[in-house]
Amino acid sequence: MRRYLVAFAAGVWLLQQQPELPDARWLWMLPLLITAFFLPRSKVKWRQWLSMSLLALICVTLGFAWAAWRAQLRMADSLPAGWQGIDVRVEGVVAGLPDRDAFGERFDFRVERVLTPGERVPSRVRLSWPAPEWNSTVAPQRLKAGERWQFTVRLKPPHGTANPDGFDYEAWLLTRHIRATGYVREQVQARRIEDSTQPLDRLQALRDRLRQGIGNNTLNGHPQAGVIIALAVGDQGSIPHGNWRVYNRTGTNHLMSISGLHITLFAVLMGSMVYAIWRSVPALVLRLPARRAALLAGWLAALAYTLLAGFQIPAQRTLFMLTVIVVGLGLRREPRPFSLLILALFVVLLIDPWAVLAPGFWLSFGAVAAMMWAGQGLIGRSGKIVSWTRAQVAVTLALAPALLLLFHQISLISPLANALAIPVVSWGVVPLALAGMVISPLLHLAAGLMQGVEAALQWLSAFSWASWSLPSPAFSAVLLSLAGIIWLLAPGLPARWLGGFMFLPLLFPPVAVPRPGTFEAEVLDVGQGTAVLIRTAGHTLLYDTGPKLGDSDAGQQIVLPRLRALGISKLDGLILTHDDLDHTGGAASVLRDMETGWLMSSLPAEHPLLDRPSLRCVRGQHWQWDGVMFEILNPPGYAYEQPTRKDNDKSCVLKISQAKHSLLLTADAERIGELEMTERVAEELSSTVLMAGHHGSRTSSIDEFVNLVKPEYVIYSNGWKNRFGHPHPDVMARFRELGSNPHRTDYQGWIKLVFSNEGVSIEHWRDRHVRYWQKAL
Repeated sequence: MRRYLVAFAAGVWLLQQQPELPDARWLWMLPLLITAFFLPRSKVKWRQWLSMSLLALICVTLGFAWAAWRAQLRMADSLPAGWQGIDVRVEGVVAGLPDRDAFGERFDFRVERVLTPGERVPSRVRLSWPAPEWNSTVAPQRLKAGERWQFTVRLKPPHGTANPDGFDYEAWLLTRHIRATGYVREQVQARRIEDSTQPLDRLQALRDRLRQGIGNNTLNGHPQAGVIIALAVGDQGSIPHGNWRVYNRTGTNHLMSISGLHITLFAVLMGSMVYAIWRSVPALVLRLPARRAALLAGWLAALAYTLLAGFQIPAQRTLFMLTVIVVGLGLRREPRPFSLLILALFVVLLIDPWAVLAPGFWLSFGAVAAMMWAGQGLIGRSGKIVSWTRAQVAVTLALAPALLLLFHQISLISPLANALAIPVVSWGVVPLALAGMVISPLLHLAAGLMQGVEAALQWLSAFSWASWSLPSPAFSAVLLSLAGIIWLLAPGLPARWLGGFMFLPLLFPPVAVPRPGTFEAEVLDVGQGTAVLIRTAGHTLLYDTGPKLGDSDAGQQIVLPRLRALGISKLDGLILTHDDLDHTGGAASVLRDMETGWLMSSLPAEHPLLDRPSLRCVRGQHWQWDGVMFEILNPPGYAYEQPTRKDNDKSCVLKISQAKHSLLLTADAERIGELEMTERVAEELSSTVLMAGHHGSRTSSIDEFVNLVKPEYVIYSNGWKNRFGHPHPDVMARFRELGSNPHRTDYQGWIKLVFSNEGVSIEHWRDRHVRYWQKAL
């Protein structure tokens, strides 16, 4: 049975890789397969393996069909094209815990009624409510989970940045049943009506009250308040990004969520307490045996903690496994561990076919499977320390392929960090945090204990070798390494050390670099901003780092993952073109986490990013890397002596040329800067590819400049439906008249250009990585 449940799961996964949803007509295959399965039994005696293969194929098809049907229903709940960007009055409930930062509040909203006549919107949307005025810390709280409100909103289809190795925001929204995003219109009064009385909404309201009680009252200002909130109610949004860096480097990030380990230990603790109390009261034992009472109490505790966690995937898996265990033990049957795990896998995907899109799904089930596999035959034969050490090593090895495939880095210090942190967090911090929601002084004990764990983890993360980054591995290398793990960890198999050799393709993947005399430019999709990665045969240059993204930035979320995936451990140069957050917002993260040879910019000398030796970009600077020429065309030296000159016109303009083709990057240079270049370096402006100045703003790309550049291709790096209206229609028309072929990051995502003597080849991430939930642009 287990293999067929796995086959069903494979079918679900296969559907989520499709560029478009299948036509219902293909379902005619299913009755044919089922008929073919039963036919041999009555007429022809086929081999057993063939019958099993056919049944597995039926299960794959069933999983595929189930996921396809669910996807059809979800995609039907999308925003109609004609109702994008218009005011719509809606009434509904704040679903889940709202997020707050300096810019306002973001929250999921379950639409119950559309009050605007003739309009239809998705049943669940993601909204932002801008703060009345910007606050350097956090916006004032205006809404809570479970409240019913009336808003006037403007909506648009789900859309996020699209990069290889980047976070898929559109897939994340799909998993949350969100088919539109938008914002609350400030011009029209929002009106709170009443609180929802539905049980799930009341549960969310309870979670919100507990979160506020911990963060704003009991632990207000405590550095570990965010972690305690995450462990108590499953909201990780309050954990500072600096803490996540420590947890990622030490491989302990799984401990900062309500994981299966926490739920299991809490269930065991509550079950043990009930067992001790129950057996001491004879009247209770006569009604129900203490063992069954303890099982029921443990399961109810797990259910309560799972609901408090927001019913996340690790919690779901654990609850389903504990349910089967409780039922089995209640019936005096002991289920097999792997059967439990696979049954939990099946139930999770039956309820939520989109769970396979979450990295946590693979890491959660993979970690448990590794511990089960490594522990076979060792129960009762090894000491606790040996078993614990083996489990930590098994999890580290088993998750390494997935971590390298998903995040391109693994924590080498993870076994030691987890061996120290897991007992303290699971047996100390979590019980104290949960008890502290009833007896508030215990929250201070939990936070103090967590502060000690944090100090130890920070010390461990400071080692330069704590985390290891590797290029993105080939899928075949991942599969080979998984086979090696099975061989290496399985008790009783001969020559298990040979399994280690199957890791070599994963640890030493081939890295493709441009040929001498050629170069590659990757225009990263960072939304409304700029970040361009240039590579020659032996050097790497980063031109700007993208914008701030809420309380994070494009450097951390987009640029660094891409650098790791390419196997880049050092930047030879970094150019920060001018003092504007949509170009320098990610610089601090890049400079902190990536070794950088030199820094060039037009930033003012007192800028905090210039706390290291740096160069000032000035027209006339040039250098050559691997047969490729780099030239700075703007600003002139005297620009720094003009106090009234705009920062945009101080932008570092860079031209990159190989023998026959060139790329011109102008950042946010506007009319003054462009006119100066037409007068001083006109002969240098002609280029094969131009990145439109200032994201296609009408203040840039003037006729005189554009006519001298005469690009074959023009690149627009801008956010989708941005509030500035970039690129401006007049600018696009100007390039159309020249015959320039346009490419846009908001429509096509990440853009890669390869410059060689043969020409310029261009590819787009949204063309290369197509999924059915992505909107055709």
